[in-house]
Amino acid sequence: DIRWWPLKCAACSIVSEFVFFFLPIFQLDADNYETDPCLKEIRKAENYSWMDIITIHKDKLPNYEEKIKTFYEEHLHLDDEIRYILDGSGYFDVRDKDDKWIRISMEKGDMITLPAGIYHRFTLDENNYVKAMRLFVGEPVWTAYNRPADDFPARKQYMKFLTGEAQ
Repeated sequence: DIRWWPLKCAACSIVSEFVFFFLPIFQLDADNYETDPCLKEIRKAENYSWMDIITIHKDKLPNYEEKIKTFYEEHLHLDDEIRYILDGSGYFDVRDKDDKWIRISMEKGDMITLPAGIYHRFTLDENNYVKAMRLFVGEPVWTAYNRPADDFPARKQYMKFLTGEAQ
């Protein structure tokens, strides 16, 4: 689990972490992501066997307006959501333990893992452009469950983690 993974690669560094639910944001070499040894090490350690690249821009993404609205709808996933910003920038909004929004600015080189069960949303900043790598363990699952989705085991486990009850 990358949230607890000790950093072994000198090229990697955690640039930010939210102590109350520990969301690491790694700073990687986005200009050389195809050969970056740190990315390779993270992928191996976390079994991220599948990846693709998405470009979110009105000229690049089919059904752009619809997709932007979908990404901004508050939701959760049953698996971790791993995003590595290769170019551009945007924001992930996540809920803290008191159900308040926290905005996380993501820029080129940032990699974040949102744990399964966390309510979140994504939006572009004023540049209206981001190119991101999406990583998964095994085949990707794209299902987003809009709030309320509190009965899923992933949500219950995440809430236990937030309150310090997780095993």
